[in-house]
Amino acid sequence: MAISAEEVLAEIGPVQEILDAHDGVVTVLDTSDGNIMLSLDGGCTGCSSTPMTAMQIYYSLKKLEAINDVIFVNGELPEYMRTFIDQKMAKEAAEGDQEPGEIV
Repeated sequence: MAISAEEVLAEIGPVQEILDAHDGVVTVLDTSDGNIMLSLDGGCTGCSSTPMTAMQIYYSLKKLEAINDVIFVNGELPEYMRTFIDQKMAKEAAEGDQEPGEIV
């Protein structure tokens, strides 16, 4: 099942409110084959909080069955953060946690 750019943006809803307050923009570049390519633009450019924003977006989107991977084309999500989220999600799946909590 394919996912549209509009559906991707709808899934990041809570993060979008914060981005709106800081003139941040999520640009969906591609959604082919469930591989989502994103860019954080506008107020996100050069912002020290961009990696944390990318981490929350990655976490939200990776929970969807239609999504295989989330790629930030400008490197907004460092590899160690991606690994952290992947490990967190694997642990949640192993524990049978159907409603994962927020990243703390």
